[in-house]
Amino acid sequence: MGAGTGSGRGQLFLRSLLFLLLAGPPARHPARGQLRYAVPEELEHGAFVANLGEDLGLDVSTLSARRFRIVSRAGARQHLEVNLENGILFVNERIDREEVCEAGGTCLLHLQLLVESPLELYRVEVEVLDINDHAPTFPWQEYVLEVAESAVLGARFPLESAQDPDMGTNSVHTYRLSPNGFFSLEVQTRSDASKFAELVLERALDREQQRVHRVLLTALDGGVPERSGTAHILVTVLDANDNVPAFDQPSYGVSLPEDAPAGTLVIQLNATDLDEGPNGEIEYSFSGHAPPRVRELFHVEPRSGQVLLKGRLDYERASLHELYVQAKDRGPSAVAVHCRVLVHLLDVNDNAPEVTLTSVSTPVLEDAPPGTVIAVISVLDRDSGDNGRVSCEVGPNVPFELRSSFRNYYTLVTTQALDREVVPEYNVSITARDMGSPALLTRSTLTIPVSDVNDNAPRFLQPSYSVYVMENNAPGASICSVSALDPDCQQNAYLSYSIADGHIHGMPVGTYVSINSDSGHMYALRSLDYEQIRSFQIQVQAQDAGFPPLSANVTVHIFVLDQNDNAPVIISPMLRNGSVATELVPRSARPGYLVGTVSAVDADAGLNSRLSYQLLQATDFTLFSVAPDTGELRTLRSFLEQDASRQQLVVQVRDGGQPALSATVSLLLSVVETMPQTLSDFSEFSLPPEVSSSSPLTLYLLVSLGSISFTFLLAILILTAIRCRGERRSRQGDSCSPPRCHCCPGSRPSSDGLKTSNLTAQPPAGTTAATCLDVPAGGPPGYCYKVCLGPESAQSDFMFLKPCSPPRNNEKDPGKRSRPEQHLQVSKEAKQPNTDWLPPSTQRPALKRYRIQPWGNRGSRWKG
Repeated sequence: MGAGTGSGRGQLFLRSLLFLLLAGPPARHPARGQLRYAVPEELEHGAFVANLGEDLGLDVSTLSARRFRIVSRAGARQHLEVNLENGILFVNERIDREEVCEAGGTCLLHLQLLVESPLELYRVEVEVLDINDHAPTFPWQEYVLEVAESAVLGARFPLESAQDPDMGTNSVHTYRLSPNGFFSLEVQTRSDASKFAELVLERALDREQQRVHRVLLTALDGGVPERSGTAHILVTVLDANDNVPAFDQPSYGVSLPEDAPAGTLVIQLNATDLDEGPNGEIEYSFSGHAPPRVRELFHVEPRSGQVLLKGRLDYERASLHELYVQAKDRGPSAVAVHCRVLVHLLDVNDNAPEVTLTSVSTPVLEDAPPGTVIAVISVLDRDSGDNGRVSCEVGPNVPFELRSSFRNYYTLVTTQALDREVVPEYNVSITARDMGSPALLTRSTLTIPVSDVNDNAPRFLQPSYSVYVMENNAPGASICSVSALDPDCQQNAYLSYSIADGHIHGMPVGTYVSINSDSGHMYALRSLDYEQIRSFQIQVQAQDAGFPPLSANVTVHIFVLDQNDNAPVIISPMLRNGSVATELVPRSARPGYLVGTVSAVDADAGLNSRLSYQLLQATDFTLFSVAPDTGELRTLRSFLEQDASRQQLVVQVRDGGQPALSATVSLLLSVVETMPQTLSDFSEFSLPPEVSSSSPLTLYLLVSLGSISFTFLLAILILTAIRCRGERRSRQGDSCSPPRCHCCPGSRPSSDGLKTSNLTAQPPAGTTAATCLDVPAGGPPGYCYKVCLGPESAQSDFMFLKPCSPPRNNEKDPGKRSRPEQHLQVSKEAKQPNTDWLPPSTQRPALKRYRIQPWGNRGSRWKG
């Protein structure tokens, strides 16, 4: 590519010697001025530069003792060195002018010479002279230039410029074009004296005759010897696109601050093309001879024509940038047109203040008094004058301020009391602003955490808690959870829960419930029974771990919910010796005849105690029915001859709980023509609800049933053997005390049947006196019923009484059977226990008074 590369080291030495001779003797001003020398680049190590000892008038023999030396910056390369033996300045390492001085102009090396005893300082400048050690080079070895065949004579086509790192006459001096019949070459000069070539069309092109033209472009420098570089240009002739783009003006000028960020719009170029379609669509780009530095700093948008900033500008490095932009349409044989853009840089205040936190004292207690010093801050601006004067301030709405202690030093102090629960942490913005134009500022954020003190008591989430617990809960099961909050933090917010001392039904609270001191979960320590305790309340305390500790209390109401855990208990009829209950029914009974009433109780409450009755099994379902609410057993129709004389019934009593519990009773009804004077298996009594679910109930019922059965059999034997006239003698030998039993001799049968008789069996506590019952008149002559009950019968809550003689109204006179006075008169019907209609607990002892009524109708054999 290049020619004339020199004749070796000898020629380089001769050129260096020639430069030294031309430079002449240096000016000598050792005392008050500075020396200046000139030296060509690329000299070998040890090459002579100057005799500093002689030029400075120093004694060569004392240079070493006086420590004569060159003072250079740390890290700088030492291109020159002084020989202390003779005072000669020589080349220490090879000097490349293009490397040492990137910018054009004079290349100077500034030396600081220091000698001691006495201390003296000399300044020496060494100019590095350029030699022609580089040949011009093109970016590419071959260029393709597209030229429309319709290009007019004299059309110019800028070519890629050759680059030569040398300066002055050693740089690119001219261009030369190989001989051809179509193009000539004109060399143009830029504002910085650099050269570029333009291809000028001298003869009209004809694509049909010759499609491609090849020419050789040679770049020559002005050095001695002359160096050159070549590039091949391939000119492709395109079909005519008869309109070319045109810029608004050939040259543009724009000013841009040096701190403009990347992406800043430098200028909006506009070129127009009268063609339409692709021939009128314009693309913008840099011209081929745009310098590489320009391409690094700027970017041209191909479609919009915007020139954008791509790199970082520096006014101190270059204050002017020259851009060459071309516009070319997208049609065939597009011709590029060019314009020049001059970008002038504006110097700005480009050093922002620096903020340094010299000392920081964090965190700060929330009870710190106003004026507490939090941090010491220093500010620095490397600019000078107004650009280096700095003012410092904090952001608004913070309880802090800056106080100036020394120049460029500030202290950050509190201005008011702090509250960590309101603001746990402050992000204080510190702004340092210089006085430049425009002013620069620096913001630094200081995070100041506020340390907590125990100044807040715990607070429960609710003023009180209501807890509903199903009875029969598993001991140890969680029943609820209480929670409190403490606005403090860390140890001051750590809460522990406890239950205040107290008693529930005479027992300590701790035997009923416990609480997890960490989580606040409460646990039942025993299985609760709704029938024993329905509600209670406790006090829960939450205390933090601060010093001194703070606490709060809350009331927890615990309500026990009823569970269907008690099955119905049938209290009437009572089974005899574990067998079925028997009863006689006259065959003459009409439809609706009351055979008896099945009564039961349930110790539960609400729907769990609401009972319903149903006929589960029957010999003939068309003959009997049971009232679902009252349990009354009645006939549905009259008896027929073909009906069985023995009817087996099973009645089921079911409560309303979920799941429902039930009990059954078996009844054996015998259909007879006439009713015998015998006691049935059915009796009337009411069992208090509070004892119906007690565990000794079965035992009490069995003992009571046995006692009553025994008494009944004994009474039958006595009544059969003894006549009414011997009753007084029998009463005298009876052990019943006091004698309240009356004989019924001489009593006449009453047409109205037996009267209702009430009995209250309530023996005093601790007594063993028996209770004697007398039967009103109405039985047949010579019969008397006497029942003596001991204390066990009162405890069983169960007794019954049969009439002295069978009634007559169901046997003969159907009309009389329909009278109300001929039937059993019931003072109160058995109700299903329910919390909605059960009497208060203060009135429940009254339920232990049992009612016994005689039968006014053989159809009514039992009543609950």
